[in-house]
Amino acid sequence: MRRGEEFASAIRKGRRAGRPTLVAHFSDRGDPRDPPLVGFVVSKAVGGAVVRNQVKRRLRHLMRDRLHTLPRGSLLVVRANPQAASARSEHLAAELDVALDRLIGRRASGRRSDRPAATDGQA
Repeated sequence: MRRGEEFASAIRKGRRAGRPTLVAHFSDRGDPRDPPLVGFVVSKAVGGAVVRNQVKRRLRHLMRDRLHTLPRGSLLVVRANPQAASARSEHLAAELDVALDRLIGRRASGRRSDRPAATDGQA
């Protein structure tokens, strides 16, 4: 994602899931033929230019493995919080997964099966 209006659309019109190291904004562009677009926002609050670029590269790398899970025609903006600068990649990956799960429910069926049904054990 490169255009400012795409970033603005995802942030203003979309849903948001926040974690200590990042915030993800998700919205639908409306055309299911379009591929999903992902953008990254890493402000000066995260650190200097070198640190910001490192965080952006780490987030981009993590999203490569998760891009296929996004619905076609969607916009995703991942905004790094200052804690992302010192977070390990495994921690960033876990928090990104939680945010994506909240926004698009990638594992919703798996989570439901882990919980006992409301009628189990009740008469």
